[in-house]
Amino acid sequence: MYVIKGKSVFGAIARGVLTFYRRDEFVVNKIKVGDPQLEYKKYTDARDAALTELGELYERALSSIGEKDAQIFVIHQMIMTDDQYEGQIKDLILEQHFNADYAVACTARSFTKMLGEMDSEYMQARTMDVKDVSSRLLRHILNCAGNMPVLKGNSILCTGDLMPSETVLMDKSKITAFCTRTGSVNSHTAILAKTMNIPALVNVGGALTEELDGMDAILDGYSGTLYIQPDEATIRMIDGKEAVEGRKKELLHRLRGRRNITRDGHEIKVYANVGNLNEVQNAIENDSGGIGLFRSEFMYFDRTEFPNEELQFYNYRRVLEDMKGKEVVLAAFDIGADKRPDYLNTEYERNPAMGYRAIRVCLEQKDMFKTQLRAMYRASVYGRLSILLPMIIDVSELRRVKEIIHEVKEELISEGKPFSENVKLGVMIETPAAVMTSDILAKEADFFNIGTNDLEQFTLALDRQNSRYEQICPEHHLAVLRMIKIVCDNAHANGIEVGICGELGGDLSLTETFLELHVDMLSVTPSQVLPLRRTIRSISLSDRRQIHANLQKMLKY
Repeated sequence: MYVIKGKSVFGAIARGVLTFYRRDEFVVNKIKVGDPQLEYKKYTDARDAALTELGELYERALSSIGEKDAQIFVIHQMIMTDDQYEGQIKDLILEQHFNADYAVACTARSFTKMLGEMDSEYMQARTMDVKDVSSRLLRHILNCAGNMPVLKGNSILCTGDLMPSETVLMDKSKITAFCTRTGSVNSHTAILAKTMNIPALVNVGGALTEELDGMDAILDGYSGTLYIQPDEATIRMIDGKEAVEGRKKELLHRLRGRRNITRDGHEIKVYANVGNLNEVQNAIENDSGGIGLFRSEFMYFDRTEFPNEELQFYNYRRVLEDMKGKEVVLAAFDIGADKRPDYLNTEYERNPAMGYRAIRVCLEQKDMFKTQLRAMYRASVYGRLSILLPMIIDVSELRRVKEIIHEVKEELISEGKPFSENVKLGVMIETPAAVMTSDILAKEADFFNIGTNDLEQFTLALDRQNSRYEQICPEHHLAVLRMIKIVCDNAHANGIEVGICGELGGDLSLTETFLELHVDMLSVTPSQVLPLRRTIRSISLSDRRQIHANLQKMLKY
């Protein structure tokens, strides 16, 4: 048995025969031409034919995968007619007198090199789009027919990488999964595979060789593993995993579309916490009611500079569109503390968790914060957006943020860029200071989310990463539970909702307590959504005396 690891695009299991797709390579020669005008016409004819072809692909994709993902081919048309892309080709032909196919191939190499060297994973993923566009142009210039692989049923399609157009044109009835040596989970090909519910692994590396062609394999999209010629123990393990996932799907089928309501009619929202775009799909698959906490920090690491507005806008727009009108709570970046990118250029701090981080960085690095807010507000027209401010300790911080938001709105109006006026602004309650002033904050905020992880460590003066934490800290510490009650009381007294988005939210032994405290929303990891929903639907709060006694016992009052 051979085992190969990669990055999973879609969580599912597929069985089949490894089938390798060998793309025809174009032979491009570097030639000086005597009539550059004639050569340029050869290019423009090829471009026009390719644009028509892309329009037909868009129409085909529209019916099979929907408008949002079919837009990939509109993007390809935009790349093909981009001023810089066309300008470089035109210069190579008309000014330097090179042949059209060389001009396209040379421009493609230049653009893919430039994109590949960028810090942004999103921009790196666009290299395959440029290759796809350039390949289409070359095919028309050289008058080569496009070839699709001849597939037998039950194929796990393997190749170096797949172009978006190839993914759409493949006979999906004969493909159980995709597996590529290179590629990114953010590529358009990966997005298409996810849309079509086809398990896929990308970036598996050189271990995926054509010597494996024709071998039986199992692709585990949950763990990102390809098992080639699996042994009996592996097959039994996969069978067990499929059975577990099958039970989850059965539960999901029973709960999908139903309200999270107790047996006696008490309702609560159940949302999901996600840390990047890839986890959004998990939230959708588990029928989450929304995103209760979308952490934006993933865009700020593995980079040499702050992410620009367009990159952030793309990411926020995508999650809002994916959630299809369900609420998405985007948290302002919480960098600093133990999450400190190199370009932040901050001094060493003895207590970074209580130092220069979160809202403190936002307010001091105002231009960077405005960039994020601009991207958020521009994305707001694509869904139902709420913004959450982390590590607030005083109402003055909230008021300063409101002033910056006013500036952002004025700028966007002057630039003619649309945004929604229905964006809610919330406070993350994760410090004792925020708890004790929550009556004041509730008059300025639209909602509260309680971040119990930081609230616990600041309240108990105990680092959660400390190996002795569980030995020292009593489970469900009275101080933390009482703080949650204070926040709930102050929020409801001022007519705003309160949610819990820390680990305590997923503790099923506390679900009844949170319901009794009238917590409005619980946000948990995607895998906890279904168990929590099932628990809520099994509870009855009708015996008020017993429930109140239980609450008194829990809070010791």
